[in-house]
Amino acid sequence: MEWLRAAGLSYKEMEGRGVGLVVAEALTRYRKPARFDDELTLRTELSDLGRASLRFYYTLFRKDEEIASGYTHHGCVDLTSGRPCRIPGKFAEALTARDRA
Repeated sequence: MEWLRAAGLSYKEMEGRGVGLVVAEALTRYRKPARFDDELTLRTELSDLGRASLRFYYTLFRKDEEIASGYTHHGCVDLTSGRPCRIPGKFAEALTARDRA
């Protein structure tokens, strides 16, 4: 959600237009364990943007040490029918602009 906010997007507004994002696939590769009370940093990047789907790539760090990475693949759906639909133009444009920034 923070990545979307930084792109100037409101997921709540998107849902208000009857469109949502569902997780279609998720993958995590664990390299080192995180411990309770570790201060962690999560870097999120848009790695793929299609007409009706997008993929975020994540890297998790403890200080400068990468401890995990992975991705989530999301599909855009019409909330009334549950069927796939295009990512609304305003959102696709903002995602693309945020990715170039």
